[in-house]
Parts: sequence; C-alpha cells; structure tokens
Amino acid sequence: MTAAEQIRAELVRAARSLGAPEDVDPLLERPRETSHGDWATNLAMVLAKPLRSKPRDIADRLREAIDLERAGVSRIEVAGPGFMNFWLDAGRIASGLSEIISADERYGQSDAGGGKVVNVEFVSANPTGPLHVGHGRQAALGDAISTLLETTGWKVTREFYYNDAGVQIDNLARSVDARLSELDGNSSEIPEGGYHGEYIRELAERYKTDNEGMSVREFAVRELRREQDLDLQAFGVRFDKYFLESSLYTDGMVEETVRLLIASGKTYEHDGALWLRTTDFGDDKDRVMRKSDGTYTYFLPDVAYHVTKWKRGFHRAIDVQGADHHSTVTRVRAGLKALEMGMSGEYPEYVLHQMVTVMKHGEEVKISKRAGSYVTVRDLVNEVGRDAVRYFFLMRKSDSQLIFNVDLAASQSEENPIYYIQMAHARMCGIFRVGEIDPASVSADGAPLEVLSEPEEQELIKALLDFPALVESAAETLEPHRIATYLLETARVAHLWYHKHHVLEQAEDITRARLALARGAQIVLRNGMRILGITSPERM
Repeated sequence: MTAAEQIRAELVRAARSLGAPEDVDPLLERPRETSHGDWATNLAMVLAKPLRSKPRDIADRLREAIDLERAGVSRIEVAGPGFMNFWLDAGRIASGLSEIISADERYGQSDAGGGKVVNVEFVSANPTGPLHVGHGRQAALGDAISTLLETTGWKVTREFYYNDAGVQIDNLARSVDARLSELDGNSSEIPEGGYHGEYIRELAERYKTDNEGMSVREFAVRELRREQDLDLQAFGVRFDKYFLESSLYTDGMVEETVRLLIASGKTYEHDGALWLRTTDFGDDKDRVMRKSDGTYTYFLPDVAYHVTKWKRGFHRAIDVQGADHHSTVTRVRAGLKALEMGMSGEYPEYVLHQMVTVMKHGEEVKISKRAGSYVTVRDLVNEVGRDAVRYFFLMRKSDSQLIFNVDLAASQSEENPIYYIQMAHARMCGIFRVGEIDPASVSADGAPLEVLSEPEEQELIKALLDFPALVESAAETLEPHRIATYLLETARVAHLWYHKHHVLEQAEDITRARLALARGAQIVLRNGMRILGITSPERM
C-alpha cells in the first residue's frame, strides 16, 4: 500500500467513526508549498453538510480519531477553514523507492482498463499529399494516447481511416491529369480546388513510366499512401488497421446505413434530398444525408464507418482530429444515436487539436498544401530529430494553439525541454557508468533509505512516487501533455539533486541509498519518455 493509500484508508476509517456516509472517498493532493506537508485533504469541508458541523471542527475531530502509525504519518496539522496537512517521516517517503526499483519497466502500469478493447483512430489524412505538421501533431497525440491506454490495461487498436473517396480525390486525379498534359507539351491549368505542389508533377512523371495499367486516380492514391507511410515510419508511428473509405461503398455499408436511418423514422425528403433530423439530437439544424443529385454528404460515410467500429466489437472508440472537425462531432453522434444500436451519446469520444504554427529564425514558415510550400512531418524530423518533434507536439494541451520553434527544438541547451529531460536521464546513467555499476544490480532492499533526508532528495522521491497516479489520470482524461509537463518538472528536480549531492565516494550508507534514488529516477524518466514515444539516451 502506498503512503497516499495508507492515509486515505485511515481517513475513511476515522470519518466513518464520526458518522460519515459509508461511501466517503477522501481526495488527497500534493500541497503547492512543501512547507504545508506531503499530502493534504479537504475532506472536512466535504463532510460539513452530512455531519452538520463546521469544517474546522470536523478536521480537529478527524485528527484526534486518526491513528498516526496506522496512517503512516509523523504529524497532522489543520489549516485555514479546515484543510488537513499530513507529514511523513523521511524514511517512510524514501521506502517507496523499493516499489519503483522492483517494478522497473512495469512501474506506472496498471490494470485500470481491465483488458477491455478500445479503437483509437488518428491521422486519417486524405491521400492527397505528404503529411503536414498538423497531421504530425495528431500522430503524436494519437500514439501517446494509445500508449497511455495500453499502460493502464486497455487493449488498443490503432487505426488509420483513409479518405480515398470523394471530391478531394477527384481533384487529385484531375491535378495529375493536368501535369500529364503539360508533360506531353500541352498547355493545361490545375483545376479549381486542385493541388499545386511539386509532388503532383513527380506523380505525373512516375505515372508516365510506371503506371502498371492503373488509372491516374488509382496510381495517385497508391503512391501518396506509400508517401504517407514513409512519413509515419520517419515519425515512429505504427498502425494495426488501415480502413479505406472506398470499402464502405463497395461493401454496401453506406447504403445499409441509409436504409437503417430511414427505418428509424428520423429522416425525411425535402427538395429532392434526404435529410436526417439531427436537431432531435442537439444539432442547430437538420442535415442533408443524400443530395438531390444522388451523392452523399461527407458525414454519412463517417456514420457508416463508426457503425463498422461498433460491429467489430469496439464499444469504446476515440477519434483524434483537428479542431476544424468540431461540427462533425454533433452530426456523427446524431446519426449513430438515430440508429439506436446501443451506443451512448458520447460515442465516439473525440480529442480535437488546434493547428501548428512553425517558426524559424523568428519568422513563420507558411503552411499551404495546395501552394506546395507547406512544412511536412519529415521536414521537421530531418531538421530537429524525431524526439524533439514528438515532445514539442505533446507539450501543450491538445485544444491549445501550438507554436513550434524550430531553433529551440534543434538547440542543445537547457532551454530546450526535451534536451533537458533527456540530459537528466543521461546524468542518472552516467552515475552508474562512472562507478562501473550495473544499474540492474541496484536494489533498495536493505539500503538505509532513511538517510535520504535532504530537501532535494525528498522532493525528488515524492515526484517519482507520483508517477503512477499521474499516468492513470492522464489516461483517463486522454491528456498526454500531463506526462510531458511532469517529465520536465521531474527533470528539474533530478538536475538540482545531481548538482547538490554527490553519489559516489561518500559514506557507504549514503552511497547505497543515493544509488537507489538515481536508479529510481532513471526508471521513471525512461518510463515516462516511453509513453510519449521518446528515446532515453544514456549519453548526451
């Protein structure tokens, strides 16, 4: 049982002895100021109404009812209107290193998901060009969310939905046709809504020499899918499933979805078009499903696609998409609710992200797919490295604007957050390298951990012990930026400890204990970076 769990259990016992409800569930948090203790709770304020008493009085009564030894604390103080602050002795805090070292690669993992399946769909770019930095942010988010869920006991399927049907693919084919005409010596203009990038000319040149009897459309989609695969490989992202939008038509799933929606009684005909009553499900107006010319609007195949997810057994599905898909959320969910297949109103879950502004030498690097001057994922990876790209894409909450500073990401300085984090890990590794010690041989068992009483040591240990709860919380909220923030703050504490306190050539008991702390920091930093898809170098 962790220190927090031990305090919580004793709080529950004490609260019930005062007549608190059986379902009392104390919330423990780290105080913002270390002078306010190791843990704090507002339980007394929560119990004020059911116990019909002032929070401060309840806090005093709880303090009297708590067995300090059973709670594993050295003292308790009541502050303000009724906050309770708990102090642990140094040895009790340091004893947590044993769990970190014994768990090693498993530290931070849990079975909260219970082995249930979940589908995480991300990137899902139209195969009309290489992946730009907006796709890159989505790839980093989707991959980190998937790893967070896997770390907390979910069975994850990473899925890429290829939009290989529709108007944009028609425009792609027409654009390549125009370049083919130019190669034959004819004057030809790229059609309105077409693509102007240099890669379109390269596609036309390859098509002339090696089209294998394929149509321009088929060839262009195949080649650009291959190009996107190379982008993803460079970024270190893999998928378990690639799903083609075109298969929804060839397999009859779109038509079947239309039939089911008509049967639900939620559709009607107007001006020759087929409408869905999305206003019944919170939309601001009804939406056209099938236009008067017989073609389908974009959200209908999206509904059909999610029906396939449900039928494939994914009763939890998470879609990572750009903020420009905000209107899609209501419409897709409305279509799914109209089908009455048992899906909740929150199916699928959406993680929407803002776009990325790339800055270099103080100036914005313009992103424009159709103008052919946009920054691709591979451009960034080649310039600053995969680790820096991943971290920078993940260091802010997904719904916040992101400025990608190329100069900072490429720098080898403490101002560069990923360099700073990796350097902290490398320094821990360096301790073992200089001491000619195998890190795997270090154990906290029998080590005099109570000597780790310096403030920097206590702060670092507490940060390391917070890692499992942080991982579980980040997975629950689908917020990998929490891991990025945690790693940066933990690296700061690790650097401070490294500079102020020597490990080797000290008294034997101090060296043994500090080696355990260095090993714990090495493990946690490595495990945290692994969740973000970042490497943990042993030398910098």
